[in-house]
Amino acid sequence: MATKTKDDTPIGPTGRPYQGFPIPAPLKAHGPARIIALCNQKGGVGKTTTSINLAAAFAEYGRKVLAVDFDPQGALSAGLGIPTHDIPTVYDLLLDTKRDPREAIVHTGVEGLDLIPANIDLSAAEVHLVNEVARETILSRVLRQVAGDYDVILIDCQPSLGLLTVNALTAAHGVLIPLECEFFALRGVALLIETIDKVRDRLNPSITLDGLLATMYDARTLHSREVLERVVEAFGDDVLETVIGRTVKFPDASVSGVPITEFAPEHPAAQAYLRLARELVARGAVA
Repeated sequence: MATKTKDDTPIGPTGRPYQGFPIPAPLKAHGPARIIALCNQKGGVGKTTTSINLAAAFAEYGRKVLAVDFDPQGALSAGLGIPTHDIPTVYDLLLDTKRDPREAIVHTGVEGLDLIPANIDLSAAEVHLVNEVARETILSRVLRQVAGDYDVILIDCQPSLGLLTVNALTAAHGVLIPLECEFFALRGVALLIETIDKVRDRLNPSITLDGLLATMYDARTLHSREVLERVVEAFGDDVLETVIGRTVKFPDASVSGVPITEFAPEHPAAQAYLRLARELVARGAVA
């Protein structure tokens, strides 16, 4: 039986009263976009899964969304069913900032959701950019040209704290940290927070932490519950109330090239990402 408060309000996995965040009101106009980097230097924590499904959830609530694949593995592009061979990618935009970013924007099968794709070419970007003037701000200059067309831009970062990730943090207004409910995922968060603080001090004074998102949570295991409890103890209200559970539906949706909100809209995982979108709007992270 779920834990409840004295007034019978259910307690969520984070130990706080479970809230039903309201459906966001429709927007009267679109733009300028708030840019959010999904970042964690550890791989396999749900960054790409969250980028795909959170983007689709925002689009379902009438927001115009641009997803930016900023990982040479191109998993975000693949997860949205977009082939990345012989088309302009984010790599081309980084190397030629005079190029119109709209040339690389691809419409996905989700209404209101566009993508700037990536492929393995992006792995060479750090070598090419290392001698560039203001190399940390190149992605910011690219996205600035299209920010007026969207309500939210989500950047799916690669699992590292290198130059590409610093570019994403310099371009972003906020950072969302997906965090697997597993001990080794918890260890690196302090280093990531330190990197964000350095970017704030030296490159992007306005960047904020939009929240830590617990992913791959399994309420049946003591380990998952203990890790989530420790994260809440360490980061308090920075931990989002929405928690993403572990399910095989995510890889099934990825193979199909569609978000889980379309692959299995009634599944608890799809509902969790819709709730996450509502929570971020309620927190003011997105209009």
